[in-house]
Amino acid sequence: MLITRRSLTAALAGTALLPLLGTLPARAADKVIRVGYQKYGTLVLLKGKGILEEKLEAIGYTVEWSEFPAGPQLLEALNVGAVDFGSTGETPPIFAQAAGAPLVYVAHEPPAPRGEAILVPADSPIKTVADLKGKNVALNKGSNVHFLLVKALEDAGLAYTDIKTSFLPPADARAAFEQGAVDAWVIWDPFQAAAEAAIGARTLRNGENLVPNHQFYLSTKTFVDAHAEALDVTIAAIGEIDQWAKANTATAAQELAPIVGIPGDVLAIALERQSFGVTPLSDAVVAQQQAIADTFHTLGLIPAPIVIADNVRKGGA
Repeated sequence: MLITRRSLTAALAGTALLPLLGTLPARAADKVIRVGYQKYGTLVLLKGKGILEEKLEAIGYTVEWSEFPAGPQLLEALNVGAVDFGSTGETPPIFAQAAGAPLVYVAHEPPAPRGEAILVPADSPIKTVADLKGKNVALNKGSNVHFLLVKALEDAGLAYTDIKTSFLPPADARAAFEQGAVDAWVIWDPFQAAAEAAIGARTLRNGENLVPNHQFYLSTKTFVDAHAEALDVTIAAIGEIDQWAKANTATAAQELAPIVGIPGDVLAIALERQSFGVTPLSDAVVAQQQAIADTFHTLGLIPAPIVIADNVRKGGA
């Protein structure tokens, strides 16, 4: 199925994005950075600590926060000018760039291959990825786990067309998984850790020795050009919270627990599988991201080839 900006926008009808669609893009003179985040990870910790507000105040900026259920919705908001900055996994920016979004990769976190997995019920007869042939697999379309599924099937000698896919957001996918409406679920942390703890979901395959599972920080060309200093301060603040979370995993998990709605001990498992250490994109990371884009084009999931390097920030923090 070809992905277009129109189809992406239509698919988001009824989501939390709609109240934002009327928001006008920030003018160059507006000293504000509008940050899109998901209910987990470094940006949530950054928001809770108030570090970014303190650092941006010193250069006359303020912060506005908007929550999104997943990366594709966040990047559609970036595309229509409702947010200026956000974080997603590897796959959402590829779909967004293919749809014409003016996004720019500004930084990334190190690989976290254990932070996403193909799950099956504890008592499932499915023992290997090869056993998924003809089975129904749930996943969030265009999210980081989309590539994990493609590569896992390939590694097991299966084609993408050898399985059935049900494209569902995490909450709906969890319900379908528990009810037996799907045979497997491809998901990321902390939903992965929660399913393991609460319902005994079994890992069929995670990203180890298969996919890197990077987290990327993205902005727009307009914002990068007009607000470079604020962007650098934001990346520096992320680096500070990264170091704190890496050294204080248990504490970070307890702080996230009431926000995410997942027990702290479960979140601690997820955070231990996460990576911390924000840096600009290297040539190697750009090449890895290009390989994902090329794979999706070959499968017909994006309509035309894209060049990742064309949308990577040069210089910066």
